[in-house]
Amino acid sequence: MDGEGGAELSVAPARVLAVKPLDVRFAVTLAAVTLIGPLAIHFFLPIIPAIKTAFAVSDALAEFTFSIALVAMGAATLAYGSLSDRFGRRPMLLSGLALFLAGSAIAAMAGSIVWLIVGRLVQAVGAGCSVTLTRAMARDAYGPGRLVQAIAYLTMAYTLGPMVAPPLGGFLNDHFGWRSVFWVALLLGGMIALAAWSVLGETRQAAPPRRSSILRDYRALFADLRFSAFVLQSAFCSGTFFAIVAASPFLMQDQLGRSATEYGFYFFLYPAGYCIGNLVSSRVTGRVAIETMVLAGSLINLAALASQAALVLGGRLSPLVIFVPGFFITFAQGLALPNAQAGAMQVKPDLAGTAAGIGVFCQMIAAALFAQIYGWAANGTPLPMIATATAAAILTLAAGAIPFAMKAR
Repeated sequence: MDGEGGAELSVAPARVLAVKPLDVRFAVTLAAVTLIGPLAIHFFLPIIPAIKTAFAVSDALAEFTFSIALVAMGAATLAYGSLSDRFGRRPMLLSGLALFLAGSAIAAMAGSIVWLIVGRLVQAVGAGCSVTLTRAMARDAYGPGRLVQAIAYLTMAYTLGPMVAPPLGGFLNDHFGWRSVFWVALLLGGMIALAAWSVLGETRQAAPPRRSSILRDYRALFADLRFSAFVLQSAFCSGTFFAIVAASPFLMQDQLGRSATEYGFYFFLYPAGYCIGNLVSSRVTGRVAIETMVLAGSLINLAALASQAALVLGGRLSPLVIFVPGFFITFAQGLALPNAQAGAMQVKPDLAGTAAGIGVFCQMIAAALFAQIYGWAANGTPLPMIATATAAAILTLAAGAIPFAMKAR
């Protein structure tokens, strides 16, 4: 990466893949790559209590093995997005997939909590390539006119991971031990990497050398209030969800006495809501303004959390009280996130990869922050979850209202 002064970059002509809108192999493989993220995040969730027991660590340290992966994954997206704008999508994608495989192997063989954290870091840095580069490649292939729809369909494919990963992770943990989760991640990741290497060519159009710097690109994007608002809305919305996600395995298994497998099946409600929200987004693209969809999702997000808080404070904690409001929170995410992400990437089309990287980074950092805040505050009751998620939901609505107000003026 060049410094603040900006060095002239020489970009070699990339091998460009001409992608037709109905190129099924390209679309399916791109969707498969999005599953790398859930293999690093959601696949791990059911085994957190087992990690705590296996290494005799505190709740906060066990939660750290989850949140540190979110931070690492988010930080990596910045590099993938910016470098892909300069050197191409394909080499960055294949490099990330290789790191994911290496990290999965290290975690599977970890003999201490330190080596597990190292493996999780490497795995997460590799997984950072998936969401950022699939969005950038979708924009390259399908153009800005179909971007919201493309992101919505990619996100629907992504939700297959959170639907399948927690039940499968819980089953593997209960029957084969927590290490089996990482071995299966290695196997599935290897299959996805092989498909990406075989099918996904370069989609970034060759660009003439230009004078630029990473920091200047970031300043140009954040100088636009709409970009900042869209990115922050996505971030805080993710923070709301992950505060609940961080709490739910402990509440289910420690307080309600349910198994990891049962937790995994209840978890299905989260991605189901997300999938339905994205389906609605894809159907109304072009008919409802981006700003309206983002505000609607922000309002539903806060309303769902308020309902959950009322039930919990009324002493009615149960699996359905945890997961049914969570369904509507993820439905709200499905409405808002594709539109917020597309809005952020359309601010400066020549920096689409950088914008995608920043967007995913902010989502991951906010998710890690609010998950870890819950970990620090956890006291065996649902109250820290409600307080943490409510703060994130209020911030979500504040950010989501800005683009709507700007459009109304």
